[in-house]
Amino acid sequence: MLRKFSSSRSLADNIKLGSLTAFSAGMVNVASLIVLFAFTSNVTGHFAILAEEIARGNWHQALIVFGWIFMFFFGNFTSNNIIINIKHNTYLSHSIPLILEIVCLVSVGIYGEYHYRETLTETELLAGVLLFAMGLQNGLTASISNFAVKTTHLTGLTTDLGIIASMLTHKEFRKNKDLKDKAKLLIFIAVFYLTGGIISGCIYLQIGFKVFYMGSFFLIVILFYDYSTQNEKNK
Repeated sequence: MLRKFSSSRSLADNIKLGSLTAFSAGMVNVASLIVLFAFTSNVTGHFAILAEEIARGNWHQALIVFGWIFMFFFGNFTSNNIIINIKHNTYLSHSIPLILEIVCLVSVGIYGEYHYRETLTETELLAGVLLFAMGLQNGLTASISNFAVKTTHLTGLTTDLGIIASMLTHKEFRKNKDLKDKAKLLIFIAVFYLTGGIISGCIYLQIGFKVFYMGSFFLIVILFYDYSTQNEKNK
């Protein structure tokens, strides 16, 4: 799931990777929206807020929002930088971004459960950490799949699905296997992202910040699954 890179990846590899990471991202985004009142799996809305704050001359708030955008950018940068600089060990280079993301999610869960006092500064910092974590995930999935898998936001995915659905109304395109495979992958990502978000929203009131532990659990599953399948191949 993680070891294969770019063109060597099958549809099944991308569906497994996309589904589990999208489920985790959906959980994180909805939980952060409930507790921090901020989206943390994408920055489209933050760019709009940044423009608004600059227009109003609210420079402090504009700086905070810019910092959030930068954290998401830096997460993507960090993921790809790790991948291209540790070429000798594909599993290690692809695992480190997920491990860093898990550390971020668990840290937010622990801090939120035991120390969070709902101050504005705490909220802003926690949102920044989660944006960095989602950037790590998005950078990893996009890098190793040659940009076929992006799981932290669905704007581009919805656009692609709309275009593909339009193309599939014509018989000539319905015979295109690559087009149908892409549609299948996008649908899996969307469904698992939505499912993760729904579950997160339903259970947050019962478990609170522990929901971030659950989000990290699915990333741990990816790491162990990939490690175990490789060991089986080596036997």
